[in-house]
Amino acid sequence: MIRTFRARALRLYFETGNASGLSVPNIARVGRILRANDAATGPEQLNLPGFYFHTLRGAPRRSIRVTGNWRITFGWNGADATEIDLEDYH
Repeated sequence: MIRTFRARALRLYFETGNASGLSVPNIARVGRILRANDAATGPEQLNLPGFYFHTLRGAPRRSIRVTGNWRITFGWNGADATEIDLEDYH
């Protein structure tokens, strides 16, 4: 289950489907990643083909690729994803 979001626009999109505050291309992929994250009970369940899942160096956070330079990053606490954010890496 998703416990917390860092970005208000990302939370709004997840809860209502309103993507007006997000400037990332391929918003449908963002939705698929968020739904998979919500259903997962551990971060290893998100190591799916096409997600390019990996742990970030130097931080207890994970990353899933949305597009070439956009990533969904998140922490994990127990059975919940925490501090989910949408970041532009480049």
